[in-house]
Amino acid sequence: MSDLLPAVAFAGEALIDLIRREDGAYAPCLGGSVYNQARALARQGLRSHYLNPLSADAFGRALADQLAADGVQAADPQPRLAPSALAVVDPGTGGGPPRYAFYREGVADRDTRAEALIAACARLPGLALVACGGLALDPRDAGLYLPWLDAQRAAGRQVALDVNMRPQVMPDLPAYRAQALAALARADLAKVSDEDLQHLGLPGDTPLAQAARLFEQAPALRLLALTLGPEGACLLDRGGLIARWREPRALQVADTVGAGDCFFAGLIAQALRLGLIGPAGLRLPQAEEGLALLRHAVAAASLCVQQRGCVPPSWAATCAWRDGA
Repeated sequence: MSDLLPAVAFAGEALIDLIRREDGAYAPCLGGSVYNQARALARQGLRSHYLNPLSADAFGRALADQLAADGVQAADPQPRLAPSALAVVDPGTGGGPPRYAFYREGVADRDTRAEALIAACARLPGLALVACGGLALDPRDAGLYLPWLDAQRAAGRQVALDVNMRPQVMPDLPAYRAQALAALARADLAKVSDEDLQHLGLPGDTPLAQAARLFEQAPALRLLALTLGPEGACLLDRGGLIARWREPRALQVADTVGAGDCFFAGLIAQALRLGLIGPAGLRLPQAEEGLALLRHAVAAASLCVQQRGCVPPSWAATCAWRDGA
């Protein structure tokens, strides 16, 4: 791990993905969008902290063991008696997005408070960026994550948000949209997919037009990564498009589980290594730097989709794939 670069703390879900196999059976895999991102950033050689608690059950122990193996520091190491959350995953076909059903009532990763997250961050040396998203945008958890984000901004830290919406499992879609936009209003850096923009109900004939409208609703937002599935990704600031990149090689896609998480972590890792994020805040990239960000993030996602489940690549493997394109 690089102790010279700023640290990143992640808050959000950790769960077990039960992924349907071709034979119809379900294989358990460690998952949860934010949990995946914390692991993926550590595998990119950065200091990564995971803030939420884990269960004392067998799944929770496996989640904790994997964090330790990847070099992620658990900020709340006390196991909870509550069970681990579950997600039943249909990986989809033809490289399409997976479909999820979540079981998250009374689970360990939600057994925390905003005050605990704030206190944990205050103890972390060199913390310059906090990240969340995914199921942390559940409006039922608004009292947990929004006060934590406000406290991090007040402490001078940057906020990164991966929207990663799951509207099919949220009972109140308008409240879910409002919560996602409230979190985006606190973000300096964000990632959205073209599907996320549709779920947010933003006007515009194209994803780029919708992304431009998102800046209007997120006053703190300065840098936005827009993923477009097999069409690659774009990087934008308030002035418009900075860079665009897509994977130039044909891939043997096993499934797309965790691809967006690896993209997000790869984006943050490259931004930290380029010095775009630090104690002085977020520096907007020039066109060449923006392209470097996207090339690395897309490479991380490309390596992920060629394996079953979320298997984040190392920094060295990502650079080798990226530079071989």
